Amino acid sequence: MSSIEQTTAPTGRDRTGGSDRSPLLEVRNLHVEFRTREGVAKAVNGVDYSVRAGETLAILGESGSGKSVSSQAVMGILDSPPGQVTQGEILFQGRDLLKVSEDQRRQIRGAKMAMIFQDALSALNPVLTVGYQLGEMFRVHQGASRRDAKAKAVELMDRVRIPAARDRVNDYPHQFSGGMRQRIMIAMALALEPDLIIADEPTTALDVTVQAQVMDLLADLQREYHMGLILITHDLGVVADVADKIAVMYAGRIVETSPVHELYQRPAHPYTKGLLRSIPRLDQKGRELYAIKGLPPSLLRIPPGCAFHPRCPQAREVCTAQEPPLYPVTEPDGTPLAGRGSACHFWEETLHG
Repeated sequence: MSSIEQTTAPTGRDRTGGSDRSPLLEVRNLHVEFRTREGVAKAVNGVDYSVRAGETLAILGESGSGKSVSSQAVMGILDSPPGQVTQGEILFQGRDLLKVSEDQRRQIRGAKMAMIFQDALSALNPVLTVGYQLGEMFRVHQGASRRDAKAKAVELMDRVRIPAARDRVNDYPHQFSGGMRQRIMIAMALALEPDLIIADEPTTALDVTVQAQVMDLLADLQREYHMGLILITHDLGVVADVADKIAVMYAGRIVETSPVHELYQRPAHPYTKGLLRSIPRLDQKGRELYAIKGLPPSLLRIPPGCAFHPRCPQAREVCTAQEPPLYPVTEPDGTPLAGRGSACHFWEETLHG
């Protein structure tokens, strides 16, 4: 079991209140592959994480790290073929979703778990009104009439703070701004009050002010519904005030896990340290912005040993040959740091150096 699953002490922003300690979602040793003409792309390679009710897990990483693919596997919406889950378990409320029928999986989607996609304009149907699309959840899952479904759509639009919802329920997606379209996607995910929401880059292409509004809205709604939330992003700045714990992914693996504030204060993996250094800061005005050298590896040809070693300033010979496990992270005296793990042979240097 990974260190992220061993967390027992809630962080400062843990919203479970300590009453529900069992995982809502538990992903164990998940592997996902894409078989292409060029070869087999190993998109997810042994991922483990868990989320409780009322808790937010942020999954971070560059494009191509496998974070979105892992969430699509959880939702059961992988493009198959070529994508397929080759190994692992996805336990939702104790039930392995990989062993249920497609009909049962379809009943869970929307009603029990829902997803907010990163490109709202592409995810919404351009030829149907937003009211019709929101109401479809109630018509399909609850057998509601068109009138009742439309009334519920207005309620949802009010709930996600869309002004003049009753007047705008018959508008089309292109008539809304990017931030308002993202609110509509959040409303669609909330429609049936699911226990878990996966938000895949929910603030992509939005300006900073709108990003903050969308994230505050998600946090408020999560507290109201006591949902589990998985937030997928490449932006460390987005999750600082929202997440309870973080899993950092690289080349299909989780390379670091940590409660959110501890990761910002003391990263334990060179990749995480590089991501944090690349965040623009006001006190570094005029200095060259730091960037991690090189590019993420092709998932068709993941380097042996530690996949990050070609870009790592701390890499040594062992890193090129031996893949590091997710080591438990401790203080120098051996005291375990709850919820912390690092897939680096020399994590002590990064954490304590």
